[in-house]
Amino acid sequence: MLDTDLDILDRRLLGLAQREFPLTRSPYADLGRKLDMSGDEVMRRLGKLKSDGLIRQIGPIVDASRLGYRSTLAAMKVDGAKLEGAVQVMTAHVGISHAYVRDNEYNVWFTLAVPQEAGIEAQVESIARDCGAASFMSLPAVKVFKLRTYFDMGGDSSITGGVNGGVNLSSKRLELTRLEKIVINELQQDLPLSPAPFAAMASNLGMDEGGFLEACASLVRSGVIRRYGASLDHNRAGYSGNVLTCWYASPDSVDRAGRSLAAFKEVSHCYERKAPEGWKYNLFAMLHGRDRESCMEAIGRLSAACGLNDYIALFTVRELKKTRIKYII
Repeated sequence: MLDTDLDILDRRLLGLAQREFPLTRSPYADLGRKLDMSGDEVMRRLGKLKSDGLIRQIGPIVDASRLGYRSTLAAMKVDGAKLEGAVQVMTAHVGISHAYVRDNEYNVWFTLAVPQEAGIEAQVESIARDCGAASFMSLPAVKVFKLRTYFDMGGDSSITGGVNGGVNLSSKRLELTRLEKIVINELQQDLPLSPAPFAAMASNLGMDEGGFLEACASLVRSGVIRRYGASLDHNRAGYSGNVLTCWYASPDSVDRAGRSLAAFKEVSHCYERKAPEGWKYNLFAMLHGRDRESCMEAIGRLSAACGLNDYIALFTVRELKKTRIKYII
């Protein structure tokens, strides 16, 4: 199924499932009330959207740093003959959530999250060695300008969500209660399509449903759970143009430029990153559009508006891996 196959109710349901999924006793019935349909109809439609590949998963998006994890974006130069072996390495690595081939001499890009004690730079080096990379670099985030996002399904090619305004990534591990720990471990799975899905999770832990949902609400309030909802396949959602754009911004302009970029609807993620030696670009934004041409038009428009002239556009050539990491604590 592609976005062109969706009716108006599917589109409204996808919007709600991404941004307003209820952590309640009867979430599908509660979604249905907002759409004038039954809970059974909501589950039927969501099941079809899942089986057709438009919805990847329904679950929590977690702030890994608050659970004691460190993360980075990494890039490698991998010869074409070694690429399939590299795919196997990255697919097997539980700390890699996203991996892509991009059109650059650094052709393989991935995101990695590991427990703080594991040593993330050593992990990147180990992965690069196992992949047979000729060269590699790690680009940890310094500041986030935009992160909480969802794809608008109304057909206007927009990506909406929270603009963070420039938050330093210095959040420390939270000291969770034993109850919160077992709940977050249980919650990190694809939500079953059943009338009371959280009741089954609570039962697995020997808890009552009300106590389980209150612990979920506590995890949302503390920021451990950034958002709970559906994760979409952006290609099937109509956003086949996907480009990681890397700009150089001077130290005295990077905050202003990052905030400006984050305000544009085409931008889903925007970070200041620590640039290693030999790589000057320090401001990264992920842009999505209906096609490559619309992305290039947006890059030119955003660059002019933000006063950023020095950049490279790294289009996705191939998606190697995309999943939500399960953070066990």
